[in-house]
Amino acid sequence: MLKKYEKYKFLFSELVKRDFKKKYKRTILGMIWSVLSPLLNVLVLWLIFSTLYKKDQPHFVIYLFSGTLVMSFYSECTNGCMRALTSNAGIFSKINVPKILFLFSKSVQTLINFGLTLIIYFVFCLFQHLSFKYAIVLIYPIIMMLIFNMSVGMILSALFVFFRDIEYLYSIFMLFLNYLSAIFYPVTIVPERYQKLFYINPVYVFIKFFRMIMLDTQIPGWQIWALIAFDTAFFLTIGCLMYKKYDHEFLYYL
Repeated sequence: MLKKYEKYKFLFSELVKRDFKKKYKRTILGMIWSVLSPLLNVLVLWLIFSTLYKKDQPHFVIYLFSGTLVMSFYSECTNGCMRALTSNAGIFSKINVPKILFLFSKSVQTLINFGLTLIIYFVFCLFQHLSFKYAIVLIYPIIMMLIFNMSVGMILSALFVFFRDIEYLYSIFMLFLNYLSAIFYPVTIVPERYQKLFYINPVYVFIKFFRMIMLDTQIPGWQIWALIAFDTAFFLTIGCLMYKKYDHEFLYYL
């Protein structure tokens, strides 16, 4: 892996720069949209749902921000990775380069956007007088999210090459995922016997980790750490197996 990185590191860095510039091409605000977009999303959700759940959930704006922060990272990365092969077919059809490189560059580009929004998130937490006692622990879910997002992106990109309907099906899936991730409502409004079902959703587990660190000022139990590791390993295994099986077939469908 290190030898491959050394061989293609220049191409990789250029792909990251290209994806980053392409995202904000012909926009007036440019990189500011990386921060402004999730902030506007939080504002809209806060205006709509604060009257309903503000009393049930202390620091409701941070509760919302935690959810939108993670969901935005997941959505942007997986959607970008889904189209990574089709949009770069002109490159790897002429040059023999690892196709996974295009997904990794897209993932890193979205990680940069996530990092910019994370800074604003911490500023909001500071204004809310929340403790940063265990904030360093967030390194774990961030790294695992990067791997998890790219793993899901590998699956989506492989499917998208063969079935373009995946794009429309995934947009519908994302709509359901937003509602099933407890982004704008507290889990306590759901009957207690059903609350554990939220942990089936990997995105919710990442959101829960952020909320426990910043809102509850406590380190999540080993079960949540293990669940994140399991979910990430599971999707990474499926993604790698799909790329290993269909790697040489992609060119015939692009």
